[in-house]
Amino acid sequence: QVQLVESGGGLVQPGGSLRLSCAASGFTFSNYAMSWYRQAPGKERELVAAITSAGGSTNYADSVKGRFTISRDNAKSTLYLQMNSLKPEDTAVYICNADLSDTLYTRNDYWGQGTQVTVSS
Repeated sequence: QVQLVESGGGLVQPGGSLRLSCAASGFTFSNYAMSWYRQAPGKERELVAAITSAGGSTNYADSVKGRFTISRDNAKSTLYLQMNSLKPEDTAVYICNADLSDTLYTRNDYWGQGTQVTVSS
């Protein structure tokens, strides 16, 4: 019943901006940290950004630090990723993730279907 549905991907020019959304359902959204991952062809899936359950703390990959902002609206059960100053190397499928594990040493990952972000060269 857990469902994560991304939206907002598309084609954008280098230097442009895009805002991704992830609509969550089937769990108590406000109780869990959330994250965005991305995967490009030939590359490993990488963590882009993460945010704690109340939104008080965030973590970013070095490659996006200063350009991307992760946020959440717990009242709307929605996760966001604001992407600014986009670069061609940001091109990837962006995937919303929720880890519903109750521990730090196990994972119970749920994944969205992904949304394609293409930054033209």
